[in-house]
Amino acid sequence: MQNQNKTFIPKKSDLKPSWFVLDATGKTLGRLTSEITKILRGKHKPIFTTYMDCGDGVIVINAEKIEVTGAKEAQKIYRYYTGSINGLREIPYRVMKQRKPAYIIEHAIKGMMPKTRLGRQQLKKLRVFAGAEHDLSAQQPIQVNI
Repeated sequence: MQNQNKTFIPKKSDLKPSWFVLDATGKTLGRLTSEITKILRGKHKPIFTTYMDCGDGVIVINAEKIEVTGAKEAQKIYRYYTGSINGLREIPYRVMKQRKPAYIIEHAIKGMMPKTRLGRQQLKKLRVFAGAEHDLSAQQPIQVNI
């Protein structure tokens, strides 16, 4: 009797990327971003391969309505460095949510993605919109509830 277990290696022709729309209204930041990361990397598919981009595109709407738990709303700080002396800038979560609500989700997802060329390539399939409207209807995205 022959062994039925064969290793499956997907080809580029096997990959059919699709796009998903996720609504961030009332969702917890970490839980939502971990699900988005899973979709971007392709871990939700049975053909997931670590060295290939088999993930799908993700459109996130209503980024300004994301929630955080505990005291993170008062304590979470986003830092960046301008490059000059004393150039460390700190922006609290509340201010960042008013200025750039899409950045909060993008920053969280970027931290969960692999720090490789493949991870950067997969991150390019993420689109985050602050409001309920998006301009990506040509991709025929599928509405998903998480």
